[in-house]
Amino acid sequence: MGSSKLVGIVLLVVGIGLLYFGYQSTQSLGNQLTETVTGRFTDDTMWYLIGGAASAAAGAFLLFFRK
Repeated sequence: MGSSKLVGIVLLVVGIGLLYFGYQSTQSLGNQLTETVTGRFTDDTMWYLIGGAASAAAGAFLLFFRK
């Protein structure tokens, strides 16, 4: 297993973890109230979701498409 595959696995796992925490944050009462009033989630929640998606995409790219 090459080092890029190992980094890909780590990024994919970290990305999935961040997406999980971001999703859990969107389901909280405070965040749902903020989303109802302002029409968007809090900045912390958005950073979890954006960071998780970017990390998971980079990890999947390294794991599946990079030789």
